[in-house]
Formats: sequence, C-alpha cells, structure tokens
Amino acid sequence: MDLRSTDTQYLDWSGDGLAIGLFEDQVELTGDLAELDGKLAGTLKELIAEVEFKGKEGNSAVTRVGGNNRVRKVILVGLGKPEILKPDNLRRAAAVSAKLAKKERCKTVGIYLPIWNNDPATTTQVLAEGVQLALYKDNRFKSDLEEKGSQVEQVELLGLGGQEGAIARAHQICSGVILARELVAAPANVVTPITLAETAQAIAQAHGLDLEILEREDCEKLGMGAFLGVAQASDLPPKFIHLTYRPKGTPHRKLAVIGKGLTFDSGGLNIKVSGSGIEMMKTDMGGSAATLGAAKVIGQLKPDSEVHFIVAATENMISGHAMHPGDILTASNGKTIEINNTDAEGRLTLADALVFAEKLGVDVIVDLATLTGACVVALGDDIAGLWSTDDGVAQELTQASELAGEKLWRMPMEEKYFEGMKSIVADMKNTGPRVGGAITAALFLKQFVKETTWAHLDIAGPVWTDKENGYNGAGATGFGVRTLVNWVLNSSAVSGEKSSIG
Repeated sequence: MDLRSTDTQYLDWSGDGLAIGLFEDQVELTGDLAELDGKLAGTLKELIAEVEFKGKEGNSAVTRVGGNNRVRKVILVGLGKPEILKPDNLRRAAAVSAKLAKKERCKTVGIYLPIWNNDPATTTQVLAEGVQLALYKDNRFKSDLEEKGSQVEQVELLGLGGQEGAIARAHQICSGVILARELVAAPANVVTPITLAETAQAIAQAHGLDLEILEREDCEKLGMGAFLGVAQASDLPPKFIHLTYRPKGTPHRKLAVIGKGLTFDSGGLNIKVSGSGIEMMKTDMGGSAATLGAAKVIGQLKPDSEVHFIVAATENMISGHAMHPGDILTASNGKTIEINNTDAEGRLTLADALVFAEKLGVDVIVDLATLTGACVVALGDDIAGLWSTDDGVAQELTQASELAGEKLWRMPMEEKYFEGMKSIVADMKNTGPRVGGAITAALFLKQFVKETTWAHLDIAGPVWTDKENGYNGAGATGFGVRTLVNWVLNSSAVSGEKSSIG
C-alpha cells in the first residue's frame, strides 16, 4: 500500500473513495463542504439526511456517488465534539475510513480530517498509524491466503503535504506494534524462549543495538533462583535477553524496560483448569512482545536516551522437575520466596530481571506484564494498571499513554497489603490474599527494586481483544509499544528535545 500526504484538498481530489470527518452537531454543509456537495450532485446532503448522521464519534456512513463523477464513493466519519478532539480520535477515524474503503472495494482513497492543535506533523503521523494498523491482517497461519475483494492500494492524506517524515515515523512505530502483535498472536509451539532470543538478535543486527543472551548457566552464576525455579520444568532452555540501545554521545537519561516473557503458562503444578483460559496462555509474553516491539522502533528513531530492554524468557510447565507448592526459592538479591502458588510465576521471573536492571545503574525502570486476572477484574479489558514509586514517572507514563491512545489507570501502592504476603518460613510468599491481588503483585515486585525509580504496568486486559476495536482487529493489540516509545522520546524531551506523538 502506498501511503502519502498531499496538498490536494478534498474539492480537487479524485479517486475511488473520499473519506471526510465531521464533528458532532456540525454537519450543516457550508463553505467548501457545500461546494463539494454541489460537485457530487447533492450526495452528501442526501446521505446525512437518509442515515440521520450526527457526527458522533464512531458513527460512519457510506454511499455511492451517481453519474460520471471523479469520486466513486463518499465516506463520512463522526469525530464527536470538537472540544474533546485528541490524537487518538483522529487515529481511530482514519482507521474507520480505511476499513470502510476496503469493505467498499476502493483501491484509491483520500482521507480528510481536521488538523489537531495546529500540528500537521502529529496529525499526519496518527492518521498514518490508524490506516496502517487498521489494514494490517495476520494471515500467517491461514491455509487460504486469497483475499476476498479489492485491496486498498493507495491512501492520500489530504491537505497535509510535505509530511513525509511524519509518515516515515508512523511506519517505524507501526513496525514495532505489528511485531508485538505477531509475537503475541503466535502459538506457543511457534514462539518459544528461543524465538524471543532470535527476535532480539534480528533487532540488534538490523538497527545496531547491543545484545547479551544469558543462558541457564549464566543465570545460575548470577543467583537467579526465582527465574530458574519457573524455568526448571520446561524442556526448552530459558533465555535471559538484554538488548541495549545506546545513542551517540552522552545519553541524557538511562532507562530500562522489562517485559514478562512467559511463552506459555500451564500454571505449573497449580495447573490451570478448563475454562480458566489456559488455551490463551500463549499471550502471557505480551510484556516481552511490547518490549521487543519498542526496541525495534527505538532502534530506528534513535533518541538521545540509553535504553535497556530486558526479557527473562521461559515456559511455566509441568514435569518431574517442576517447582512444588511449598518450595522456597532464592532470588538474585538474596530474598527468599515461599511458593504458595506455582501459577503466580511471572512475578518470579520479573524479580530477577528487576535486580539485574537495577545493577545497570539506570535512572528509571519500567516493567510490563500480563500479570494478574485481578487487574482485569478491577479495570476491565481496555485499561492497564499503573503502579509507581514516583509521581513524576507515573505522570510521564500517563501522558505517553494518552498520546498513544493506550489507556492506563494509576493504582494504589497500599503498603499494608504486603502483610498478607509474609511467610513463616521465608521472607515472603509469592501470592497474597485473593482480594487486592493486582496490588499485592505490584508490592511483591517492589521488594526487588532497592533505590531506583520504578513503575509497573499490568497489561493483562488490553493485550488481546476478541472484537475489532478501532485500529485493532480481533486478536493481539500490540498494547504498550506506542506508550513505551512516547515515554522514551519524551524522556529525551526532558533535556530540551521536542516531544513526539506515537
């Protein structure tokens, strides 16, 4: 697909499908829109009246233009109220436009949407993201690859000429989101700890990042008893992945991103039963997918912050070597953990990863994990939980997520809840009481960060969707990539660099 920006306005554009965004309660055709309606023989006015189009966000309408016209079909997309317009509203409107154009068999498409905040570069970027992500389809595991109907071949973003750089940036960001989607969507017999290590190697080679892969013996030397305790039942070797982006010159900030990398979670001896979602546990590496996706983008964008991308990759399986409920593991910081539930394994792998990251001397550590069902209960399928020991970093991540259109909600770090995780025989248990499970999981992780500023994102809900949602088709969403990229870029902006939207 050829995606470009152009100075051409909708009055002068010709092609198969013309998509125009209209604000809520501002669907009266005046000025250029009235002139366009005249050129289209009254098609716009007739369509608005026929479907009672009000311009509400998410509303859309499409019709064929009669006669020998330069435009074959017209698509109207609602933008909601103008005072609440955000970049993600435009990203979603572009996605709706692209999907409808494909459904209506339009090969050439023109999209006209308002410029956000007098910023044509940001507007172009989010529109390009919406189009690319909406039209992406994962057919890797389909035997019938024949596409039904015509494919969109060319999309022009109207009235936004000269924004080739913004389109290139959107393409780079989408490449990371799509990588994350493909990693999460692939089954556990395709994406293994070895696969994640190979993916990191490909990113390092393509974009000039440094790569360190710690094998089981290396992890043993570092005392990673928590990570290796989870890994010991699998026939596949664990891989501790450390991928580093280093800018030219002195970095303004040093950051670490850790992604939970359980390529399959059986629950261990506390096995997940039928109906518990065990068949979806291929998605339990969603944090690592976002981490590697962000690494791919950062390697292309080359900001002035140093970033360490870390994944402790393994399976949580059942065998004669599996850890038992009641076992005591020793993490690499010397803390001992009584295992009272082998299905609370992700936090064990993250514990050793957090200790490793802190030893790198970074300024901030952020971890992402499909960690708890409790977070899904609390916040639903669309919102990730955010915990942090620092208000400033929490605000940075919240702003980054808002620009990305990936919802976060800050949750309390209620220290007294840790009382429920204290053990008689060890320093702590790996789970606490049933209530407040997402909070106690965050408090567990906090025990493995001594001084460094830290934030934890529980992305168990939004990493997957069963229904199409804007620019996310049903399946893996790639959640977290754009937030991480924005956060890293804005971390550079702390030193005076211009921020960017992703």
